[in-house]
Amino acid sequence: MDSLDWAQIDRLIEWALAEDVGDGDITSLTTVPNDAKATGQIVAKKGCVAAGMFLVERVYAAMGGDVEVELLCGEGVKVTAGTPLCRLAGHYRTILAGERTVLNFIQRTCGVATLTSRFVKAVAGTGCTIYDTRKTCPGFRSLDKYAVRAGGGANHRMGLYDAILIKENHVAAAGSVAAAIERARESGGGVPLHVEVRNFEELVLAVEYGADVVLLDNMSRPAVAKAVALVGDRVALEVSGGVTVGTVKGLAQTGVPRISVGALTHSAPAADLSMLIIPARKQ
Repeated sequence: MDSLDWAQIDRLIEWALAEDVGDGDITSLTTVPNDAKATGQIVAKKGCVAAGMFLVERVYAAMGGDVEVELLCGEGVKVTAGTPLCRLAGHYRTILAGERTVLNFIQRTCGVATLTSRFVKAVAGTGCTIYDTRKTCPGFRSLDKYAVRAGGGANHRMGLYDAILIKENHVAAAGSVAAAIERARESGGGVPLHVEVRNFEELVLAVEYGADVVLLDNMSRPAVAKAVALVGDRVALEVSGGVTVGTVKGLAQTGVPRISVGALTHSAPAADLSMLIIPARKQ
């Protein structure tokens, strides 16, 4: 979790609480006694991969710290339906006020981790690594990419600032693949240099001019296999574009070492979670 942007996460929590709670949970304020206590737990209604459970603690801490949170499941652990993920105890109104914000966060992180784990499982034994992309929910980049790691995947660049990725629009501006790579090498500051190619002519140029990673954009399985045979171990190849759980195994079996999947973060179904709350008995 060292790479998490904690400042950004705390801002997200602040915004989320302001958006949902606003000036106060008027339903709880009018129906729940101020001194009422409760216990509760968050339960997986369907099997999933747990990820981001620390967010439960962080949300309630931001709400004043009068709810104790006990985490019951490790990060990246696959759980079955009915598994309790954490326990809560404390101020009834606070538990209720934070319920939706907590669930909104972790249903996404668990959902991303769960979908990632499906792709990782599909390529098991091939030596291929599943990577994410920058197709994340705005503001959630750090959490989305963390959830991918929790699901067994790997992260591509975090943003436009930590690696060069030359695509068709950059090639058009530079005039050619070769010119784009040369310019990037001259002033790129030594960061990793990735090049996306659409055909074998561009592939040969990308390898010849020293790309670190070459992305095979929307190429068929036979074309990927041909590219792997042509390039060998001279450069790392990566399949990108339109990869599904149904097609990823066949692509991985070509010997390509990397496959990136935008769907991990832009189309992951939310995990099915619920919070069950029990009023504390009065003494």
